[in-house]
Amino acid sequence: MADLASRISKPEDAPAAADAGASTSAAETKIETAEPSNLVDNEYEVEIKLSDLQNDKENPLFSVSSFEELGLSKAINDGLLAMNFKKPSKIQERALPLMLSDPPRNMIAQSQSGTGKTAAFVLTVLSRVDLTKPTQPQALILAPSRELARQIQMVVQTVGQFCENLIVEAAIPGSISRETGVKSSVVVGTPGTVMDLVRRRQFDVSHLKVLVIDEADNMLDQQGMGEQCVRVKNMLPKTIQILLFSATFPDKVLQYAEKYAPNANQMKLKQQELTVKGISQMYMDCPAEKDKYDILCKLYGLMTIGSSVIFVRTRDSATEIQRRMEADGHKVSALHGAYEGASRDALLDDFRSGRSKVLITTNVLARGIDVSTVSMVINYDIPMKGPGDREPDAETYLHRIGRTGRFGRVGVSISFVYDRKSFDALSHIAEFYGIDLIQLSPDDWDFTEQKVQEVIKSSRAKADYAPNATSGSG
Repeated sequence: MADLASRISKPEDAPAAADAGASTSAAETKIETAEPSNLVDNEYEVEIKLSDLQNDKENPLFSVSSFEELGLSKAINDGLLAMNFKKPSKIQERALPLMLSDPPRNMIAQSQSGTGKTAAFVLTVLSRVDLTKPTQPQALILAPSRELARQIQMVVQTVGQFCENLIVEAAIPGSISRETGVKSSVVVGTPGTVMDLVRRRQFDVSHLKVLVIDEADNMLDQQGMGEQCVRVKNMLPKTIQILLFSATFPDKVLQYAEKYAPNANQMKLKQQELTVKGISQMYMDCPAEKDKYDILCKLYGLMTIGSSVIFVRTRDSATEIQRRMEADGHKVSALHGAYEGASRDALLDDFRSGRSKVLITTNVLARGIDVSTVSMVINYDIPMKGPGDREPDAETYLHRIGRTGRFGRVGVSISFVYDRKSFDALSHIAEFYGIDLIQLSPDDWDFTEQKVQEVIKSSRAKADYAPNATSGSG
């Protein structure tokens, strides 16, 4: 197989993310950012598009250099300090003034993984909640999986740890008592469970002020949870503030998002700046599909330097690879949708704590999950979509590799190719994002180990990991 890196040239002027539709005005501001924050490497361009309803004369688009400038309560500021969040990321600098403005305005925000999106909407939620009514639901955050819902619940509780009377509940299967129903000011849940609770009159939505949808590209996709999210929205007050967040917004989903959150301010990164800068993106040229497993096992020692996530296409594949690796003496765990909720919670808790270091999963963990120790992501199967998995899935690739390289940390992604279809699929994804991939060969393990360890053990992401090939998207 030809060298993929030599076939994919990095375009000098990769296409920017599609223009946002007609619901926004021409009031558009491009902001060059160079000063790094304490959270992330901020050398990327943020594009803001203000809604028609935004009064330009009020000059709402300003940059804050500290959380204190936002007028947050002392309790929220104390929570940020306790988490060592001393300065906003660039995304937070741009988004928070708009989201916290009064009267509240909708927001569609697209930004790469690990740039502080969750903290941005959590701060907005905590600022909107009246804590003198601790059991009255006032904010709803929707996520695509129980794992992500639990993680967001934990972030809200941590940021709001000094907020007196703050109660945060997870509306996921098996978590809300049928006897009491929802009794919290902030609810984080999955759409199906939220719909059931509202229908059973166990969730009073009449006082909700803000609706957040995380991973909104997936949640609003008509092939995904789009219908459920529409039904949930139709149950809520018409005046609710809607905040949509995702690392990716394909054109057709963005058009739909603009209808879901009308007259929204918009914030996005340019297309070529979407891939995470701290991730060295590599590929392994496997002789045949049957060789992928043996190559995976040879990588095991590198996987356990930190912790690693192995993404596969199907649940059956995850279970089978786990069975074979354990039989060969490797300690791994598998997590996918076939597991019951409590088992999934326990497996993810083990992975977070380091008791488990290698996790095999399907796309259930591709979105949003933040485990700080993840240093490697392996695409055992290249993500595909469409009937018969015929089309490369660039968005899922980006979400998968975003499980490492979080908040400016370094990381490695290795994608396995073995035939023309997988080769062409990865080529398409690399061209889409303007990535120069580093080729690894199963015949040269010294080079493979050197390249991977060089990244994982480095204190900062380097710009260059191989001759004539750069990592990330620059």
